Amino acid sequence: MSSSSGSASSREDLAWVVSARDGDRDSYGKLVNKYTRPLHFHIIKMVHNQDLVEDLVQDIFMKAYDNLASFNQEYAFSTWLYRIATNHSIDFLRKKKLQTYSIDRPMQGKEGEMNIDLPDQETETDQDIIQEQRRRIIFEAIDSLPSHYKQVIQMRHMEEKSYQEISELLDLPLGTIKAHLFRARELLNKYLKAKRSWM
Repeated sequence: MSSSSGSASSREDLAWVVSARDGDRDSYGKLVNKYTRPLHFHIIKMVHNQDLVEDLVQDIFMKAYDNLASFNQEYAFSTWLYRIATNHSIDFLRKKKLQTYSIDRPMQGKEGEMNIDLPDQETETDQDIIQEQRRRIIFEAIDSLPSHYKQVIQMRHMEEKSYQEISELLDLPLGTIKAHLFRARELLNKYLKAKRSWM
């Protein structure tokens, strides 16, 4: 069913999507405010961790924003958004299951237990250099943010504070904190993409 002949809610969403495509960030902010809570309840059924869910919601809104151009107006925005949310959450859970085997625990084989021999750490210096370069670029990206965005990113991802804690510490509404984090991550994403294309 076409969203143009759907519910008033779907028609409202479509108007906001069209405005957001034209560069109106406030319109996308309205979609974020409308669907943050429903998405939270949708994802918590799959990912049973409050803090992880909040970050996933932010990631999903960023992914949806980056792909607004591909949104088919014949369908409801909510249907499209939930599909993105489901796929993103499944990918997240799949990656979590691919944790590397514990190197300290002996493996059980036909000949009994055997330990895993690791290569000399000195041979991993190239990897260490790459990791250090990545860390430096990420810190540069964070430093490039406007101060109010930089502050919330540092509190969330370096100090590992909850959304509620940040809200209380900065004396700002929870919705404002989430909006700041969304915008900060969007700016970081653009900075890192530009850095990758330059390199």
